[in-house]
Amino acid sequence: MGPNGTSAAQTLGDPLPPVDPLTLSGTASLGLTARPESVRRARDFTRDTLRAWALSDQVDAVGLVVSELVTNALRHGLRALPPVPRAVPAPLPGARVRTVELELMRCARRLVCAVQDPSGNAPRVGELDGAMESGRGLHLVECFSDGWGWRPLSGGRQGKVVWAVFGTA
Repeated sequence: MGPNGTSAAQTLGDPLPPVDPLTLSGTASLGLTARPESVRRARDFTRDTLRAWALSDQVDAVGLVVSELVTNALRHGLRALPPVPRAVPAPLPGARVRTVELELMRCARRLVCAVQDPSGNAPRVGELDGAMESGRGLHLVECFSDGWGWRPLSGGRQGKVVWAVFGTA
């Protein structure tokens, strides 16, 4: 579940192929903070979830896409916000912390991977340059998923959700 108990499925809107609640057979979500191990945690979580859903054949492609979406959210979605002063004490229990949310949704013949971050900035597909070590993330998402998109969060919440969809038939 995303912030305030809202599922990513509720924030996706029209750009996402419909998630039919009648065929929704599983959801799993994971909150991630801006820490180096977060991308690995997201990949491990995805692998374990897909295996539990008997979708082991999807682990490599979905794991790669999750890595790219989470990396982008951590790198660009959190960086776009003003920095937290170092003198600020650790947040109190229940306080809002800047996080990225990964949600996996299994539907009939479809798997949706959604990553929510607090930045409203649109994701950008950069030009491919063979000499560049970065900037290939959304190109990989395009290649390994059946489609992807994004939209701003609704209901007065700041941020966006970027999603990718995979066929499971």
